[in-house]
Amino acid sequence: MALDKTRLLEAYRVMKTIREFEERLHVEIATGAIPGFTHLYSGQEAVAAGVCMHLSDDDYIVSTHRGHGHCIAKGCDVIGMMKEIYGRADGLCKGKGGSMHIADFDKGMLGANAIVGGGPPIATGAAIATKLDGNGKVSASFGGDGSSNQGTVFEAMNLAVVLKLPTLFVYEDNGYGEHTGTSYAVGSDDIAGRCEGFGMTAKKVDGGDFFAVYEAAGELFDQLRAGDGPAALECTITRFYGHYEGDPQRYRAKDEVANFRESKDCLKNFRQRVTGEGLLDDSDLDAIDAEVAELIDRAVEEAKAAPAAPISELETDVYISY
Repeated sequence: MALDKTRLLEAYRVMKTIREFEERLHVEIATGAIPGFTHLYSGQEAVAAGVCMHLSDDDYIVSTHRGHGHCIAKGCDVIGMMKEIYGRADGLCKGKGGSMHIADFDKGMLGANAIVGGGPPIATGAAIATKLDGNGKVSASFGGDGSSNQGTVFEAMNLAVVLKLPTLFVYEDNGYGEHTGTSYAVGSDDIAGRCEGFGMTAKKVDGGDFFAVYEAAGELFDQLRAGDGPAALECTITRFYGHYEGDPQRYRAKDEVANFRESKDCLKNFRQRVTGEGLLDDSDLDAIDAEVAELIDRAVEEAKAAPAAPISELETDVYISY
């Protein structure tokens, strides 16, 4: 799908919304008003945007504990997400899921997942359903470098290859599985190469380059929709915050994050490229900045004012009856 001006503005809006959502959460969490653990996606925006811009509401994704960016890129309501994170009754999941369990089936978002490596088996199941339906839809799972070591992920990839399923395994190698470096924990030091060993097509790109992610994901989704799946996409990237909010990050080198913010900021690099090539004007992007800032302010205000999830709802939505 060509990246005309409309699509470029859409890409920037998605990435900017993710960034401002996460940056505001970083501030709000410090007040103690938000319950539970939170894992921020700042720095990885180009991956979520570059992948999800190829998907419709009828396609499926499964996310991770660091899932806000995937939700926004898939079209989940930002205000509903903020209310969910605040534990409000009218959040996307009635305030019961919180940061690590946001889902919206109407958008094809099958849920964030606090279990490392828990997403690929679900996305594989969704791909089985789409293949049986013959509707040309696809699924994608997101996971970090840590998830690439999980047995459940190996089983999902093998099953996907055996059944030729239309599913994309996206690995966001942000350098750390919690607090352990990828170079130590991933024995092959090449997640894409490991995926190829299962018998699928795999690409590796700079996850900070929206255009590289978008192009690679598009080629792989075309392959899946043609019936030649599954496939994998490894995106090398970094996160601007710790594994979780409150993480002291003593495992990171001095000035590592500051250097990454200067050289690997996908929004900054996107702006420089599109304005430098005359594809967009700074005024176009500045207008989006202002609109996104207003949206995030409104989301926080409404979340703070919304009623909390009632105790009477505690035991509902636990099991489903078929």
